[in-house]
Amino acid sequence: MESSKEIGCRATEDPVLCINDCDFFGSATTMNMCSKCQKDMILLKQEHAKLAAASCKDVVRRSSSSDESELALAGTAVASADLASQISQVKSKEGLKKCIACRKRVGLTGFSCKCGDLYCAVHHYSDKHNCPFDYRNAG
Repeated sequence: MESSKEIGCRATEDPVLCINDCDFFGSATTMNMCSKCQKDMILLKQEHAKLAAASCKDVVRRSSSSDESELALAGTAVASADLASQISQVKSKEGLKKCIACRKRVGLTGFSCKCGDLYCAVHHYSDKHNCPFDYRNAG
């Protein structure tokens, strides 16, 4: 019988979790990211490239025009920085739904508490997660 090395089979590597801590497995070909995180990163890079291309066009226009265009360029740079920060905030809010107490993924079965956090079936009771919401004064 031939060994697996002679046939050309290679042993699988140990599974590596995604570097974005989304509880999926990544691979070395995708820079240790899962497919969703890699796709999001590629889309984000494309958006940054579009913003950079737009700012380069503004720089070319600025070199041939007056101070008014310099002010417009400064406004565009500030707007693009604000846009990038808003995109990152939205993506972090849209992340996986996890219990605040035990970090367990809850998905659609998560419970929103009146304190504003998301909990699993075990921790959704107010006495289990030391809820700061005052139910006596509210009810």
